[in-house]
Amino acid sequence: MAEAFIVAAQRTAGGRRNGRLSGWHPVDLSAAVLDALIDRTGIDPAAVEDVIMGCVSQVGEQATNVARNAVMASKLPESVPATSIDRQCGSSQQALHFAAQAVMSGTMDCVIAAGVESMTRVPMFSPNELPRKAGLGEYTSPGIQARYPGVQFSQFTGAEMIARKYGLTKEQLDAFAFESHRRAIAATREGRFADEILPVEVRRAGVEDTGEMHTVDEGIRFDATIEGIAGVKLLQEGGVITAASASQICDGATGVMVVSERALKTFGLTPLARIHHMTVIGHDPVIMLEGPIPATQIALKKAGLRIEDIDAYEVNEAFAPVPLAWARAIGADPARLNVNGGAIALGHPLGASGTKLMSTLINVLKQRGGRYGLQTMCEGGGLANVTIVERL
Repeated sequence: MAEAFIVAAQRTAGGRRNGRLSGWHPVDLSAAVLDALIDRTGIDPAAVEDVIMGCVSQVGEQATNVARNAVMASKLPESVPATSIDRQCGSSQQALHFAAQAVMSGTMDCVIAAGVESMTRVPMFSPNELPRKAGLGEYTSPGIQARYPGVQFSQFTGAEMIARKYGLTKEQLDAFAFESHRRAIAATREGRFADEILPVEVRRAGVEDTGEMHTVDEGIRFDATIEGIAGVKLLQEGGVITAASASQICDGATGVMVVSERALKTFGLTPLARIHHMTVIGHDPVIMLEGPIPATQIALKKAGLRIEDIDAYEVNEAFAPVPLAWARAIGADPARLNVNGGAIALGHPLGASGTKLMSTLINVLKQRGGRYGLQTMCEGGGLANVTIVERL
């Protein structure tokens, strides 16, 4: 079977809600990332055979195939097709899987996998709430309700369930959250994000542009203290999770270019990493966020690897219990987990987070001289993707 290689990875620095990226239309923000991938590789734009873009809230400014709209706003020619996918928080990680599978099948030589989410301009839950308020119904059909009677599917409830199942205390979650900020601060000050972040103009909604560039993840709290984090109120009475131990609402766009060996030679490209393995599973949709644990176990077995063989792991910090439970169940080394911080500090732009984490993972492997990296993501509906890459 043919192999798939990542030759470029770019992301915008995260923007806080109503923050430094709030004036960007998500289509244009995505287009900036597509253009950057072309500029970075020097490849003929017409050689791109597809753009696959993850996006969770595909309504309003992110509706009507946001991927194709991003192509039309970019320097890519009209001949480049595009499609938008929704695998919830794993949308752009799945975009990467689809891109790699297209290349590995031999049917394509160059595909861009990307993701976008403007959580300022298209708020979370908009695809559900807007139709519901308009009297257009809800996604939980009679068939679903019959199978899961009385269940209200909730990521917040799922996170609390994981914390209880794995015996995680509020103190442990707060400490993990503080460490996420601490690591993100160190990575930023030491320039470890420099290769992956695409500078874009600061555009605040309703504010005149100043020409300032956005280059630092806006969610990082450089003044974070464990006392301050511990003092944030609980999301639900009797629970252990607070807004401080959950991922931050975030605006952002990300992307990676995936090519075949033939494209490497044709365009003189230097690979950053090889796609070594891909797994996706369905799991319990009630606890919802536990899927990365069995998915990782399956992926390691299929890849013929042990967790000790993996030099760095990116496990999305949707809520602190997710990576903590994952590390405990898998027997992973905490020193290799989210070494530059995670979504608690850097933000979680939903459909953009998959390729965002991959951009970081590739750079972590390069900086640490590692060989194998593993990325996994919990996803709505009890889904989970795992990607293992080999640095080249």
